[in-house]
Amino acid sequence: MKKLYDELCYKVSKQTTQQYSTSFSLGILALSSSIRNPIYAIYGYVRLADEIVDSFHDYNKEKLLLKFKEETFQALEDHISLNPVLQSFQETVHKYDIDRQLIIQFLKSMEMDLQKIDYNSDLYKEYILGSAEVVGLMCLQIFVNGDKKQYEALKPAAMILGSAFQKVNFLRDMKDDYYTLGRSYFPNLDMSSFDNNVKLSIEKEIEEEFRQALIGIKKLPASSRFGVYLAYKYYVSLFKKIKRKSADKILNERIRISNGAKLSLMMSCYVQYKTSFL
Repeated sequence: MKKLYDELCYKVSKQTTQQYSTSFSLGILALSSSIRNPIYAIYGYVRLADEIVDSFHDYNKEKLLLKFKEETFQALEDHISLNPVLQSFQETVHKYDIDRQLIIQFLKSMEMDLQKIDYNSDLYKEYILGSAEVVGLMCLQIFVNGDKKQYEALKPAAMILGSAFQKVNFLRDMKDDYYTLGRSYFPNLDMSSFDNNVKLSIEKEIEEEFRQALIGIKKLPASSRFGVYLAYKYYVSLFKKIKRKSADKILNERIRISNGAKLSLMMSCYVQYKTSFL
């Protein structure tokens, strides 16, 4: 029965999420059970693309990403894939009528990671749009369950939250991005001049995005509100830890939050959520 295959595919996407991100796994557990599988499908899909461009250094990344792109749209056309992650993803895209343009924009940003780019403001915005903001919009289409009016109302906040998350990732991963992958996403930045003043200007930008995003989180449906709030609080916690580090430290170590601290954060967030949102 195809139902058994679909169940297997969602399990693979769930396992992919759990293997790569304890923080997002905790956030998804805080969602209503009815929408967990499609969110696992979204994360599994974007994680697979990320792995191609970030990790498969001994292989032809361009060829692998092109094949992944072709298989994505073939799966969407055929409504089936023998790749379990693509199968759960295409099922989710069709069920929630996810805009294909979001997928195209995401893959465009993944292609940008295969090039040596000196980012200016426009390219920086385009990369963040595809790598983070559209992923937030894919999830939002699931959260609102096809309600177009609610989607349009929450769209700006979802994009801002995705942008804030990605910029925190850029700061967290600056050491590996620069020294291992040869990337620097922040626009017009000479890494030799990355100092505390530059770091502070980036942090002010992120703080404002977090402020705006929280307004939108409070307007989400009950089925997704706490899960998104938990992910938000995790990133705010990570951001605060990054803020306490000097620019030199950021360039020489990857800032982390331990799994124990994440679990503690989840429990304290529930109390904060009940107090602040109800």
